[in-house]
Amino acid sequence: MQMSKLAFIPSKTPPANADTINHRLLVQAGFVRQLMAGVYTYTPLGLRVLRKIENIVRQEINLLGAQEILMPALHPKANWLATGGWNDIDVLFKLKSQTNREYALGQSHEEIVTPLAKELIKSYKDLPLSLYQIQWKYRDELRSKSGILRGKEFYMKDMYSFHADQADFEKFYQITKNAYLKIFKKLNLDAKVTEASGGNFSDKISYEFMVLTDAGEDDILYCDACSYCINTEISKVKAGSPCPKCGVALKQAKASEVANVFDLGQKFSKAFNLQFVDQNNQQHYPIMGCYGIGISRIMGVIVEKNHDQNGIIWPKTISPFPAYLISLEGEEERAQKIYDTLLKNNIEVIWDDRQCSAGRKFADYDLIGLPIRLLVSKRNQDQIEWQTRTNKKAELIGSKELINRLKLEK
Repeated sequence: MQMSKLAFIPSKTPPANADTINHRLLVQAGFVRQLMAGVYTYTPLGLRVLRKIENIVRQEINLLGAQEILMPALHPKANWLATGGWNDIDVLFKLKSQTNREYALGQSHEEIVTPLAKELIKSYKDLPLSLYQIQWKYRDELRSKSGILRGKEFYMKDMYSFHADQADFEKFYQITKNAYLKIFKKLNLDAKVTEASGGNFSDKISYEFMVLTDAGEDDILYCDACSYCINTEISKVKAGSPCPKCGVALKQAKASEVANVFDLGQKFSKAFNLQFVDQNNQQHYPIMGCYGIGISRIMGVIVEKNHDQNGIIWPKTISPFPAYLISLEGEEERAQKIYDTLLKNNIEVIWDDRQCSAGRKFADYDLIGLPIRLLVSKRNQDQIEWQTRTNKKAELIGSKELINRLKLEK
């Protein structure tokens, strides 16, 4: 990608209405544009990051044996009336067509996936079953804020599992939990597994995956010495109280939810009369679970956690490009050859080929936040200056070494 051809380039000034770091940096660096409160366009750079997060999630979820589908975002009212969600969920977008029929925009898909699974589940031999999708969701938030952390429209992975009994659900929950932790490790995020209420989905305890950040909307209590973590909304203990697991004093912090798991029990199975026959020819309602990961939210959280005074610092696993090539005045021809060679070797980079000052190019590199900066200048003769976003110490390397090192960074 050449910067001279990039449709959305960094701005010298941040947006005036930004209330969080992710909003300010993502807009200023050219990753998103705000259409209205809680609704964003993802530009070519932003979409590349979103897709890379999506693919990391997809890889781990596929390993669970879950099968990917894509369900409609537009839902019939009848499905939501069957579960009580039409009247009980205040953030549900409700639409009326020209024929006066009413519909909902999906804020979750239990009402759609359950009757779908009814086609597949007849016997205990059909269980367990897990289906997932990666799709846009819609919630009528009264106060959309915090950039892409809390929106009316957001991108997420939602998975639904069906089990013959509670024990099988618990088993699947554990392997899903481990898969989630692997995902967050790949994303360079330390996510704490947090006990929380089931909200609109269930009266049972649910689990949220929380990342500590000042931009978070939740308050959690956590233990530094063990894995104990709980949302303050359901907690009887307070900051400074001894950890129920190990006795170390609990700490309180702001956190942002990036994923969750709900034990749905038989609520939705019963609502749609989904039953299966066991080995004794007895009918039962399967136990259901739902498992969400906020893909667009994760993008915002990563920016909140990975930045400095100059801009974003993307983890290399989701950086839109691995490197940023800068050519100073008079070195455009040599930079063109390096750029062409990298593309021939299937190494994608941004080449800042604009006719602007070196200072502007360096500042935009820091703002965009790619892992590696490559500098072509007369001072370095036939070598290339290699410098990482987090280490200001530069080194000189040759063209052949450049290709090999960048391949290792992929």
